Amino acid sequence: MFKREPVAYAIGEDQFKLFELVPKEGVPLAPGDKVYIGKDLELRQEILHVKKRISYNELTNAAQSELPFVIMQVIKAHEERFLKFFNESQPITSRFHMLELLPGLGKKTMWALVEERKKGPFRDIAEITQRVPLAHQIEKHVAQRIEEELRNPDEKYRIFVAR
Repeated sequence: MFKREPVAYAIGEDQFKLFELVPKEGVPLAPGDKVYIGKDLELRQEILHVKKRISYNELTNAAQSELPFVIMQVIKAHEERFLKFFNESQPITSRFHMLELLPGLGKKTMWALVEERKKGPFRDIAEITQRVPLAHQIEKHVAQRIEEELRNPDEKYRIFVAR
């Protein structure tokens, strides 16, 4: 008789790749739990195996609704990576800057960020908001961009999500 196996969805912290995983029997997993899926079987406590890499559209509706919260957790856990983006982002063309790819950041905010970082690099995300009053909820803008890149795999400019 056909038996369905339980699955869990995961997002990679470095390249934001989406995976379908098969958890070990009897291991409770909750949204946002961190699990190891590498080759070292001793470290792999919760996951039996990686079933496949998936696209955003293959996620269930529940997983899609949880995704923004999980992305925010990753951003907060790896703040230095995203801070580096704000300190080192460059123009893509003579009329378009990488910062403008973030939803909610227009030219005025982008120029304010560029001018402010000339005075010195930002030390943390909170400092960006302090020094540039136009730039509020920076983590939210980054999370929206990551989700947009996941939703649209043919996105011309990809900043955070690996192909």
